[in-house]
Parts: sequence; C-alpha cells; structure tokens
Amino acid sequence: MGLSAQTLENHLNQLLKPEQFKDYCPNGLQVDAGQPITHLVTGVTASLELIEAAADIGAQGILVHHGYFWKGEDERLIGMKGARIRALIKSGVSLFAYHLPLDAHPSLGNNAQLASDLGLEITGPMFKGEKNPIAVMATPQSSISNLQMADRICQVLGRKPQHIGEGFERELNLIGLCTGAAQDWIDQAALRGCDLYISGEISERTVLSARELDIDYMAAGHHATERGGVRALGAQIASDLGLKVSFIDIENPA
Repeated sequence: MGLSAQTLENHLNQLLKPEQFKDYCPNGLQVDAGQPITHLVTGVTASLELIEAAADIGAQGILVHHGYFWKGEDERLIGMKGARIRALIKSGVSLFAYHLPLDAHPSLGNNAQLASDLGLEITGPMFKGEKNPIAVMATPQSSISNLQMADRICQVLGRKPQHIGEGFERELNLIGLCTGAAQDWIDQAALRGCDLYISGEISERTVLSARELDIDYMAAGHHATERGGVRALGAQIASDLGLKVSFIDIENPA
C-alpha cells in the first residue's frame, strides 16, 4: 500500500524536530506528488539528475538535505526550479528536505556521522549554550596528528581535503567540526582552543585566519561531508517504517 507523504513527514518531524530550528528554508514535505510511497530515494541535493534517477528506479519519494525555497531566492517556478518541480510532479515523486535539523541531530546528523567516521567523539557545542548545536567540538578517540587526520579524511570521504597548515606535524587534542559551508566559524574554533577545524568549503579569508590564528583547517568538501546524515536518516526510516530506501550519490566535487 505504501505511506502517504503526510505520514512520512510526520515521522521525519518526530525524529528531527524542525520546529526547534530557525532555518533558511522550509523543512519537511516540500512537494507533494500525491502518490503513496513504497520506495524512497535519499541524496544530498534535489538536483534534476537525482529526480530523474529516482524516477528511473520507480521511487515515489526523495529525501534530501538541500531542497528548495531558500530565503531570498526567486519565488517563481521558472527556469531550473520550474524544470525540477515539473519533473517531480510528472514522475509522481514527492520531495522531503531537512537542512539544519539534519546537520544537528545528535546521532543521525551530518556532524555526528562524520565525527563517528573519523574516529572523533563529540564533546559539546562550539558556541557555548546552544541547545541544538550546528557546530561542535570533538576529541580523537585515539592519538592522531593533523597529517594522519588528512589521510583519514581521504580514506573516509574518498577525496583529499584542502589542508591549510600542513607544513608541520601537530598532535590533535581538540577539533572543531561543522559540515558544509561553515568555513567562517574557524575563528570560533580557534577561540575555543581547537588544534584543527574541519568543514566543507574554503574561502580566501579562511586561509588567512588559519595562518594568523595558528589553527589547522581542512576543507573536506561540502557535498562529501554531508552524505552521511541523509544516508543514516534513510536507514532509520527503512528500519522504522519498512520502506525500501536507496541512496543515490550524484557526484559533486564541491
């Protein structure tokens, strides 16, 4: 029979509690194609390529980290956005998206999954007092240097991080972590005494901050650092609701 889009959204909301976040986009069901869902595809971003791949394998739903309707964007359904929405409706595929709630979830979230994969234990928020921290502090579960961590990121994510501070070997005791486009929180990581800050992207100013604040920085890829959360969430949904769930990774070097 399958689940209605509203039933799946209700279950996702119970897991991720989006009402606790002030986000840049609506979290939850973004496009309702009106079909019962028996097969759910998960992915990082709701690109046209992901929509077409989901339709090709007969899925009725897509669950992503990066969906649509971001604050400040053109509200009209034209151009690229119009093509994506048409493809969803025509294929009978509903779209669910969770942004900050998926970053912050303590076990299923992007930060939690990346920390676990890298052998790190999250110890608390990088910004003191945050109830649902987006950026976190972590400690290595065993002794590791900055150069060894760069190798580990390469093994775990399948890509070499852009490493600022690789001119000498440094023992890592405290690490700041935030997946995606969070490079500007490197200053806070340094303020908290971190030896290394790991995020997804890098800017020109990030290099200068790392040098002047004497902190290593590793840009491990926005897409690559945010695969883990949606995969873990999909596995949880499959276990909870008995849905067929397939992760599709649309290659992205950024």
